[in-house]
Amino acid sequence: MQPMVTIVFNKPYGVLTKFTDAADRPTLADYIDIPDIYPAGRLDKDSEGLLILTNDGVLNQRITHPHSKLPKTYWAQLEHIPSDEALENLRQGVLIKGGQTRPAQVERLPDDPGLPPRPVPIRYRKNVPTAWIALTLTEGRNRQVRRMTAAVGHPTLRLVRVAVGPISLNDLATGTWRDLSIQEYRSIMDQTS
Repeated sequence: MQPMVTIVFNKPYGVLTKFTDAADRPTLADYIDIPDIYPAGRLDKDSEGLLILTNDGVLNQRITHPHSKLPKTYWAQLEHIPSDEALENLRQGVLIKGGQTRPAQVERLPDDPGLPPRPVPIRYRKNVPTAWIALTLTEGRNRQVRRMTAAVGHPTLRLVRVAVGPISLNDLATGTWRDLSIQEYRSIMDQTS
């Protein structure tokens, strides 16, 4: 029987959340050389940050199943400075493709979070200010954060997932991974039971 393996990976911008690609675009295989592990959830090519990969089917189900409502926290750089009303709309849930979103936790970050630069720079317009928010969701629709912020008039320019339930990126460098600890594993299982 194969031992259980679970890792936490800081996915770079432009990397597909799979191990092979017919078009030879960057994939997880360019960073991770562990057989038979799979992403527990996805991040689109343009998004960065925390991704959990595992060969543990039970853990994968706990992380990805909609009934678990495991919170996922993102830092989003938005075009323009969102008003209190826009932030409140995000908190209440907004109408996007696929229906009304669940309520979310949203806060304006006081400062730029100090992330390393992206290999492809964010579009910069001198007269258009940007702001960072932290957004925590308990559902995972396709491109949900981007659709939500666009629905309130603030397109997302950069998106980084910083936490999945009790697991956070902390100081894990972009493009690197670490093993999930036993305590982290137990905390996910406890939080989703």
